[in-house]
Formats: sequence, C-alpha cells, structure tokens
Amino acid sequence: MSRKTATATLFGTLFTLHMVAQAQSNVTLYGMLDSGVTYVSNQGGHSNITMADGINGPTIWGLVGSEDIGDGARVVFNLADQFSLNSGSFLPGGSLFTRNAFVGLTNPRYGNFTLGNQYDFMSDSLYASHDDPAIYSGHLYGFSAGPFRKLGIPNNPTGNFDWSRTSQSIANSVKYVSPTFAGISMGAMYGFGNVAGSIGTGNSSSFGLNFTQGAFGANAAYTYIKYPVTSGTVGPQVGIRNWGIGARYQGPSVGASALFVTARNTATGGEVMKGSIGANWFVRPDINLGVSYSYLKGNEQLENNHANETSLIAEYFLSKRSSVYAMAVYQRTNSGAQALINGFTGPTAASSGSSQLVARTGFRTRF
Repeated sequence: MSRKTATATLFGTLFTLHMVAQAQSNVTLYGMLDSGVTYVSNQGGHSNITMADGINGPTIWGLVGSEDIGDGARVVFNLADQFSLNSGSFLPGGSLFTRNAFVGLTNPRYGNFTLGNQYDFMSDSLYASHDDPAIYSGHLYGFSAGPFRKLGIPNNPTGNFDWSRTSQSIANSVKYVSPTFAGISMGAMYGFGNVAGSIGTGNSSSFGLNFTQGAFGANAAYTYIKYPVTSGTVGPQVGIRNWGIGARYQGPSVGASALFVTARNTATGGEVMKGSIGANWFVRPDINLGVSYSYLKGNEQLENNHANETSLIAEYFLSKRSSVYAMAVYQRTNSGAQALINGFTGPTAASSGSSQLVARTGFRTRF
C-alpha cells in the first residue's frame, strides 16, 4: 500500500469514527425566558409597579447531553443557570449553574445514578410531575410563602420563601431513581455536608415515590435539610423537614391537580402546611386558562397565622414556544398578620395589612 493510499485510509477511518461518535452522543442547549410588568397593591404600605422576570416559569438556560456507552447505558449531564433577564446578572446568592449541575449514568434496566448539584424530590416528584397547582396559574407567585417569616429557614431571603422547596437543589449530592415497573418508580438522594470530623453536620436526604397510569398520576416526597449555624440559641444546626403528597390528571385539553405539603423547623418547632387545588383548560390550542386555590396554616410557633390565596392566568400562544399572558394572585390572611405572596423579598416585601394583590402581564418563550 502506498503512503498516499495509507494516509487516505487513515483519514477515512478517523472520519468514520467521528461520525459514529456524533451519532452516539448529543448536547442540547435549552432554556426559557420570561419578563413582564407587575403591579403590587401593598408592599410595606405602598403600592408598586415593577419590571420582573422569571415569574411565569424561571428565566433559565442550560446544556443537557448524553453519550451512548453500549448495552442501553448512557452517560448523562445537565448544567443549568437561572439568572435575571432584566439585568443580565446572577440571582442573589447565585453563580453559574447553581440551578443544576450533575453528571451520571442512566440505564433502562437499572435506573439513573447522578452526582452533583441537583433538584430534590420535593421538586422532582411534586412540581416537575405537575402535581403542584401553581404550575397552572401563578408559578413563582403561587409557590409557598404567606405570613410565616418566623418559620426561620436559614439562608432564605424571607425565612419562608418557597418553603415547600418547589424548585430548589441540594449541593454535593448523590441521587438514584429506579426504573419504572407497573407505573411505579422510587428515588433516594443524599447530600454530603462536607464537614470534617462530623459527617452528620449539614447533610441532607430526600426520597420520592411516583405512580403514573395514563393521564393519572400520584406522587409523594420527603426532604430533610440540615443547615449549620454559627450563632444564636437554636443549637449547632437547624433542620428543615418537608414532606408532601400530590395527584394530577392531564387530559388532551383539561388538567387538574391537588397537593398537600408541610415544612417544620426542628430547632424551633415552627410548622406550616398548605393544601391546594387547581386546573387548566385549553379553550383552543392557542388559548389557555388556569386557576388555583391554596389554604396555608401555621402552628402556635407561627402565631397560628393562616392565609387564603387564589391565582388566575390567561395565556395566548403566539406559537408552540412563545406566549403572552396576564395573571393575578390575591392573598388574604387573618387579622393582625401580614400577607406575603411568594416572589418578593426584602424588609418591605410583605403587605402592611392582611391582604396583598399582584397583577402581571408578560411574555414568555422557550428554546
């Protein structure tokens, strides 16, 4: 064989291997962008009109990829970042890929095993499965909040922001999700505290149980997070324990769901629960209407405060990926409590009274 022929054969072989590798692996860029104008009836005693993003779904971008390694197994990864569209900056306390950053293996016979910074099962089993009625109407404004700042979740912008962990991650975690048998799958997750000499400090655990049969599904989840503290009288760490159950029906044009979630501060005894129901209806393929109702109640440590909250949305789809919408969320608490709809932070986030109304128009697109 001549040198010229050998060289051509070598390049041909390398090209073929490259094409095979491309056929066996892929990387996809994905995301969602949401921005709009929000009116708030009462923030610290004053009304406000503000531009906000990441409300009707997170403003997010990410990379997801997989590589076929044979026998049905694949190496997978996911890198996702949530940011402020209106300023182009990271969210407060965030950095690149704080939303999701994991790598692992998946196999249809043995399940999925991943490592990194990833959602726990309060998010995976109850929110991503569409058990949470907030996905039909208020989204971020419909997540759990209310007059429960004394719940005291550490590293939380209000002490009770999204207290049911609708869309939160656990760092330094390993996660396993079983294959689905007869519509049932299970998952377990452990987050390392990475504290030398004390394995139990700052660690986390989460579990999920899922069932799907056609248009119907039901899920249960449990998460326990330990937050180390350096000062105060509550002890060396604060534990926040969440659990919830939910169910849903998703037909061709109508969907409905119900959810019950709780959170307990094991250091102070503060505990809050939330029950919610919701539905959506595609009047036409390009017009969607959604509504949800929630009742929230705290125990004695949270002054027995309670709240009723209703959310509405009307969305018009310009295409399969893009839409314009109008939404409204109203919360009413008991006398003496301060209403606080999720999504607002800072010392003047809560209403000065027992009611708070949010009205919003916005634009959303996916890619």
